[in-house]
Amino acid sequence: MIRAGIIGLGKMGISHCAILGAHPDVNLVAVCDSSSLVIEAFNKHSRFKCFTDYRKMVAEMNLDCIVIASPTKFHAEMVHFALDHSLHVFCEKPFVLNPEDAEILATKAERKNLVNQVGYHNRFLGTFNEVKMLLNMQALGEVYHFSGESYGPVVLREKGSTWRSQKGQGGGCLYDYASHTINLIHYLLDKPVDVAGTQLKRIFSNDVEDAVYSSITLSNGLSGQLSVNWSDETHRKMNTQITVLGKKGKIIADATEVKIFLKEANQLLDLKKGWTIKYLTELTSNVDFYLRGEEYSSQIDHFIKCITTAETNNKSSFRTASYTDQLIAKLITDSK
Repeated sequence: MIRAGIIGLGKMGISHCAILGAHPDVNLVAVCDSSSLVIEAFNKHSRFKCFTDYRKMVAEMNLDCIVIASPTKFHAEMVHFALDHSLHVFCEKPFVLNPEDAEILATKAERKNLVNQVGYHNRFLGTFNEVKMLLNMQALGEVYHFSGESYGPVVLREKGSTWRSQKGQGGGCLYDYASHTINLIHYLLDKPVDVAGTQLKRIFSNDVEDAVYSSITLSNGLSGQLSVNWSDETHRKMNTQITVLGKKGKIIADATEVKIFLKEANQLLDLKKGWTIKYLTELTSNVDFYLRGEEYSSQIDHFIKCITTAETNNKSSFRTASYTDQLIAKLITDSK
């Protein structure tokens, strides 16, 4: 059994706690949070050893791996500490607030041969993996444009801020929302390497942007658009969509469905001429424990499997996350 601990018991930390607590190959032995109220509740209602100091938890609990779900500003120091103590690390997104830290941490994890993963759960969604398969099979022929979009209702009034919308804490819409979209573009198409015409717009927040708009160029030369807004109340929750255009057709995909338009039928892929719609329910593998969406369990299953098989070539590694952080830095510079 893999001995695991968690740092941070907010929304995502609680979710990871439930998933790891039910995992057949994991013994979740310890949790850590700075809130005495949260720790008091866990002491009273759970079997886990509870800490308010993550260093003490690591020193005392003989862990194999750790999940870091603290506010983003703490990620770098916590990941460094975990790697220095030879722990496999799953870190929530965004990875870190400084791209130099991202590069250093990716290199350290690789050098120490430790499993490292960042919580970009879109890489584990059946719809987006279907898009990746279709693109790999060249269903659209030569691709000439893409757009990546994310919208949601995070900050909807002048005083609606949380730690996520404080520049030194979560990093704003750019880090909290756009990072998902940038990372997904990388996963499906290629590594983003350059930006132009970037607009970081403040709508309700005083310290950070609430919307991000830019043109992005990938390492393969393909260019497209990024459009992200977390002050959009027309969405009940975060919605991420990818649109890809090619000479043979078009794909539009989000977390619920993939819409494929082909100018001619593709018998190899069993796709007809015109529109074909595939739904998440037919594209998703079952998981042992369902919480919020199969992708959240799938990403943890992948992390644990990598540990058990000593496979460090992770599907959502620190290295891929570092490229996302590097592009975010370019967006900030370009916007000025």
